[in-house]
Amino acid sequence: MKKKYSPKEIEQKIYKNWEEQGYFKPTNNSKLKNFCIVIPPPNITGHLHMGHAFQQTIMDIIIRYHRMSGHNTLWQVGTDHAGIATQIIVKNQINIDNKKKINDYSRNDFIEEVWKWKEKSSQIITNQMRRLGNSIDWTRERFTMDKNFSQSVKDVFIRLYNEKLIYKKERLINWDSKLLTAVSDLEVENKLIKGSMWYIRYFLTEKNQTTEKKNYLVVATTRPETLLGDVAIAINPKDLRYRHLIGKTAIVPIINRTIPIIADEHANIKKGTGCVKITPAHDFNDYDVSNRHNLPVIKIFTKNCSIRHVLKIYNNNYFSKKLFSKKVPYFLIGLDRFSAREKIVKKLEKQKFLEKIELHDLMIPYGDRSGSIIEPMLMNQWYLRVDALSKTAIQVVKEKKIQFFPKNYKNLYYSWMYHIKDWCISRQILWGHRIPAWYDNKGNIYVGNNEKEIRLKHCLSKDLKLNQDKDVLDTWFSSSMWTFASLGWPQEKNFLKKFHPTNVLVSGFDIIFFWIARMIMITTHIMKDVHGNPIVPFKNVYITGLIRDEYGNKMSKSKGNVIDPLDLIDGISLEDLLKKRTFNMIKPKIAKKIFENTIKKFPNGISAYGTDALRFTLTAIASNGKDINFDINRLDGYRNFCNKLWNASIFIMLNTKNYNEKQKNKKFLVIDYWILHEFNILIKNYRKALDTYRFDLAANFIYDFVWNKFCDWYLEFFKVIAKENKKEINGTQFTLITVFESLLRLAHPIIPFITEEIWQTIKNKKNLDKENTIMLQPFPKENIVYKYLKEKQQIILIQKIISTIRNIRNECKISLNTLLKVYFESCLKKDQEFIIDYKDFIIKLAKIDDLFIFSKKEKNKGNYITKTIDKNTKLFINIENFNINYEEQVILLDKKLIKVNREIAKASNILENKNFLKNAPKQIVDKKNEHLNQLIFLKNQLLEKRNMLDKTSNKI
Repeated sequence: MKKKYSPKEIEQKIYKNWEEQGYFKPTNNSKLKNFCIVIPPPNITGHLHMGHAFQQTIMDIIIRYHRMSGHNTLWQVGTDHAGIATQIIVKNQINIDNKKKINDYSRNDFIEEVWKWKEKSSQIITNQMRRLGNSIDWTRERFTMDKNFSQSVKDVFIRLYNEKLIYKKERLINWDSKLLTAVSDLEVENKLIKGSMWYIRYFLTEKNQTTEKKNYLVVATTRPETLLGDVAIAINPKDLRYRHLIGKTAIVPIINRTIPIIADEHANIKKGTGCVKITPAHDFNDYDVSNRHNLPVIKIFTKNCSIRHVLKIYNNNYFSKKLFSKKVPYFLIGLDRFSAREKIVKKLEKQKFLEKIELHDLMIPYGDRSGSIIEPMLMNQWYLRVDALSKTAIQVVKEKKIQFFPKNYKNLYYSWMYHIKDWCISRQILWGHRIPAWYDNKGNIYVGNNEKEIRLKHCLSKDLKLNQDKDVLDTWFSSSMWTFASLGWPQEKNFLKKFHPTNVLVSGFDIIFFWIARMIMITTHIMKDVHGNPIVPFKNVYITGLIRDEYGNKMSKSKGNVIDPLDLIDGISLEDLLKKRTFNMIKPKIAKKIFENTIKKFPNGISAYGTDALRFTLTAIASNGKDINFDINRLDGYRNFCNKLWNASIFIMLNTKNYNEKQKNKKFLVIDYWILHEFNILIKNYRKALDTYRFDLAANFIYDFVWNKFCDWYLEFFKVIAKENKKEINGTQFTLITVFESLLRLAHPIIPFITEEIWQTIKNKKNLDKENTIMLQPFPKENIVYKYLKEKQQIILIQKIISTIRNIRNECKISLNTLLKVYFESCLKKDQEFIIDYKDFIIKLAKIDDLFIFSKKEKNKGNYITKTIDKNTKLFINIENFNINYEEQVILLDKKLIKVNREIAKASNILENKNFLKNAPKQIVDKKNEHLNQLIFLKNQLLEKRNMLDKTSNKI
């Protein structure tokens, strides 16, 4: 082994060998328990981000743990076509790279360009996955639009359609006028902006008046442009001001349309004027009102949200005798919605219909992909009925066939599922699974795999022209089949039976409804056991938080805080980092700010940390389902851990050259029993943490053991034995190698590369030459034999004595070259005997001259610092001959106490401020409380040192 740990030299070499040897593939051994995870397929929109690295690290830990536990494991991999997102990126790329404009591309030409993009993007993504160490069976890689998967999607659609669960209907949907497609509620981002509220007069007919003797109602609206689609005015039936006007009529300004005044609780007495204009075609609440009252629906916008030339009127049952006019005022025809707003407001003002305008805070819906304002629009779309499907999906969770970790996310799942509406599954884009539906010239719908099959099934003549629906399916529709379609449904029945249902899904809380709920609905409906009972897609769902930057902000390119996982693994220069963060930035001001912030945060670029350090960091911060503020500085500590492990392995190899594995009657010391006991506890806690998805605890357990027990103590004890050449050396060497080799196996799921590299060397000491890789070694199990409580207490006593001497030396600023004379007294004879037996360890590790039992004779000589080790043992250090400047140390401590008291007062004032507690985010308040507790702890430590100095100086 090389003296210096260099991840770059080992990681890619090791991964290549793993993949070539086929270690990631499942076996054909039918006796093994099967275990399967499907990867949430990354979108082919570019590179993997930190969220991917985080979740995939968790998945790889799980799969490696179960592989080493003797299970037949499969980690099913693949990528998602990501319809809208990919189409946007490819369109932008075409506009940048080509002279040919996007409008010059036919549907087939454009799709061909997307496939080219897919090949390039998939290579980048799979390379990143390999660099992360993902133990994936690459021979089974899938894509949500590969031939077999596409057929699976068609099969599901056709089946659901034949079962009358899929239908087509005109309903109100979220319309993105930039992308020209329907989008789901969860693809809409609501933003609070400063806007206006317009108060408009609607004059009453037949000389009707309000209680204030006015011949008009004042309607408050934030969207005056939609008055072209007004069909009623709603008032609350409990509103005494207007109750007498229910059933009367009013006139819409500018267009002079007569509309009814209706009673509906949608009208809020305390909001605006209490009168609400009802525009069903362009407002979801108004659409519900129109359905309750059988009102007509008037569509005023085109697909690009311009005013129509002629209004489109639906369901005009209310005014069967007197139809609404379809005419549009000439000055509004063809205007976009916001230009139309300006014209209408000016007209209202001119004609004295506008009473007043007030500033108003508005929640405006924006498309999360396009950034354009979403328009509620009445459109003909394909829908999936979800009533029956959602009931089954709720039931399987209630019956614990699917369990959420952490458990509280089950409630979030229920809250969505109990209020679920039929799912709009069609999208008006080019890239995606084209809906397998054809139309004849009369509008009849035929659903099937292809036109030929449809003609045969329905006995259609060759002369009858059929046109396929141009829409594609929502990306989440195909993704909802991921667990069973990726495993080969319906062709690979045996393979599917072996690995489905999958064991655990690792995903973020932000797509519980987007993806998880829909997978449960579709899978439980399509997949049944031999008795016809629903089969779940997975047994457990582990929900992770989102990875944010160190300040809690969402990572995004526009903020310039995105970190590429490979830049943390390989490092990146400042110049390349700046290029990456500002490339193709449309807004120069944002690019400049990102440029400046990047230089400030990474003046020398980013150092190379290696994959294992990144994985360990991500594992350690995997808090229980909470969002994670990622601080790059934490990587330093886990890189140091890897260095520590590497250096420990070199030390062990050098100091076990003469080790004889076959030697009988090995002799063991208390330190050997102690480390076996501690390691046994580690195994128990570590396995429990992995089994309960507490990866943060698992990482902390192993970090603490390696650093604070194995390296800081056991190896130091071993050095004493090796130096003294004690006869017990072979027994301790056996323990050292046994524990360390097992430790490598235990740590392997988290840090696979370094453990493999070290294990390839250490295995020779354990006669494991027949095995080729650590990942196929058995995972350590708790051994009930290794319970040595007595030995543990004995070593704790030795550790306390050594630590106390070290602390006194540090507090009194006594040089390490100065050998101290230390005495002790103990009430228990067994402790006294043990301390004497192990005094060599204390002398060497505490760097003292000697250790004596404190006799009555010694008590009368010299001055001593006294320290209580435990209730039975005390330590005495003679400081009579040391030149300790007590006055100087007291002054120094007093200065520190003044400073810490000042900081405590400042922190306390902040936490006593009611405005701060009310307005500050919880995580900030928690940090302030934690900081205050740390300051108080520091103060108590300083006071303890001060008291010790006072007592000691008084004796001199």
